[in-house]
Amino acid sequence: MKNIPLIVILGETATGKTELAIEIAKRLNGEIINADSWIIRKEANIGTAKPSLSQQRQIKHYLIDCVSPDQEFTVAGYKKMALDAIDQIYQRNKIPIIVGGSGLYINSIIFNYSFRKDATDDERKRSELNALSLDQLKNIALNKKLDLESIDSNNKRRLIRLIETNGAQNHDNKLRDNTILIGIKMDRSEHRNVVINRVEKMINNGLKEEVKYLSQKYGWDSEICKGVGYRQWKEYFDNQQDLEQTKLKIVQATINLAKKQRTWFKKNNYIKWFNYPLNIDEIIEYITTHIVI
Repeated sequence: MKNIPLIVILGETATGKTELAIEIAKRLNGEIINADSWIIRKEANIGTAKPSLSQQRQIKHYLIDCVSPDQEFTVAGYKKMALDAIDQIYQRNKIPIIVGGSGLYINSIIFNYSFRKDATDDERKRSELNALSLDQLKNIALNKKLDLESIDSNNKRRLIRLIETNGAQNHDNKLRDNTILIGIKMDRSEHRNVVINRVEKMINNGLKEEVKYLSQKYGWDSEICKGVGYRQWKEYFDNQQDLEQTKLKIVQATINLAKKQRTWFKKNNYIKWFNYPLNIDEIIEYITTHIVI
């Protein structure tokens, strides 16, 4: 599979990755593989900014709506599903295009991550870890030199999983063959305005009702209710904050997520960055010049 061409569209949340990926797919006969850890979940549509049904009808998408809102899902699981999707797309004589902002998901493919044996069958060890505080677990992870930026380190379940598996291990030190990484860079002040407008649109489209439904069905401790755009509503439904305060919290949480993504992607020197607003023709020319399709 190393010679299969692969295009990766990445960058911070709310920078237009989906729209760019669809346009590239139309021009280069491609199909899209999601690399967002929230879009992969069923039932969560508005708060995840999931591609609309209209967008999914334009171009076939993979790895959307395939994990339950409360299901624990690992990077290893993602890698297996994504590699299967890459193979399926290529067998259909189309070009696979990965798009998303989950850096660890993307790296698991482009750097061929391998994963150490899961220790979930060791119930005694799991119980010992569960009994520890969040700070104690973080110290264990730091002593094991595990990458806390690769997960939500305030999520105890994910922190324990990181410790149990010893994290993802980079198998290849160089980029996967015949692969190109396209990053979208947006001015910070413009990005903040985009985020504010997107949050407003999500609320107008029924985000409050979506969060209420998911929190009642799966509980506030479920995986999806820990996501940005979801967990910020808890105090609203507990009558401890109003709608305007909730909006501000979602905006700030989104900005914080973007900062974390920006820090992650800065480590990757293979990314070719393009400034927003994008020149699609320039991007297409760069892709067709640098990979064999």
